[in-house]
Amino acid sequence: MNNKTVLMTGAAGFLGSHLCDRLLSRGHRVIGVDDLSHGNLDNLAEAVKNPNFSFHVLDISDLDKLRAISQGVEVFAHLAAHKIPRYGNRLQTLMANCQGSLNVLELATEQKAKFVFTSTSDVYGRNPAVPFSETTESVLGPSTVARWAYAASKLFDEHVAMGFSERHGIPVTILRIFGSYGPRQHLSWWGGPQAVFIDGILNGDSIPIHGDGLQTRSFTFVADTVTGILAALESNAANNQIINIGSTHEISIVELANLIHGLSGSTEPLRLEFVPYKKINGTDYEDVRRRIPDISKAERLLGFKAHVSLEDGLAQTIEWQREVRGVSQAMAAS
Repeated sequence: MNNKTVLMTGAAGFLGSHLCDRLLSRGHRVIGVDDLSHGNLDNLAEAVKNPNFSFHVLDISDLDKLRAISQGVEVFAHLAAHKIPRYGNRLQTLMANCQGSLNVLELATEQKAKFVFTSTSDVYGRNPAVPFSETTESVLGPSTVARWAYAASKLFDEHVAMGFSERHGIPVTILRIFGSYGPRQHLSWWGGPQAVFIDGILNGDSIPIHGDGLQTRSFTFVADTVTGILAALESNAANNQIINIGSTHEISIVELANLIHGLSGSTEPLRLEFVPYKKINGTDYEDVRRRIPDISKAERLLGFKAHVSLEDGLAQTIEWQREVRGVSQAMAAS
């Protein structure tokens, strides 16, 4: 693929900043956009050194401001999103995700550009038919449970993207991301359970386990996730496709906590605190029992397969988080 001008939303976030670095290393020009509500300028420390990178603090709900920096863009990589409203505020999740995607798609249409969208494995909902292929049915819970607002917003965005492609002829690629983690991850539940578990273990705190902890997930090291996104961005084979990007290694949440504890080198016993779902936000909270991808389509179209083992990826992430939090090895092992 020839070098392109890429506008990326969510550029200062976890995935966005890593993708910026990779795109720049391959000679692409990147226009980064982030409102910094969850992104961090420190994540762009390397990107800002590159003359092919520019950055704008901007809310993508402002179409006019976004349009002003979009001239000449050939690929829109739309990564910005609000995640699962674990503690409420579903309206913000719904409106931010839907309006942001509509605006970026509008500009992609105006520029006749490619639109690459990071969706989520959450769209498969509680369908028990794992591993999930891209044609697996979405089985979401009731609208009375706020937790499903995120998945609903992403499904809406997927349909809108496909609709724009049908009506306006722009190429769109939808990537369903499975459990990405690694350095620069958000250090809260926003970043995933591994971030919270690492913090707790390094500080000698108890580890909160929602439900019984036997629910399983696949966790994908950020380098692998970005390799998949980059391949889709650069390949015409991904045009007008929905593609799973993730690791196929399945692990329970309790097993994850034990693995992180072992890798951390802590000599303190692991203390698990099981938290009933109804205590998460004062109402019923529904979880997904298993979430594992079928990546055969990604392998066939993009040559994608996750290569970093969970043990190696977590070891790197623990060391990064230890440094960021300023927790020494001696403190973790005391």
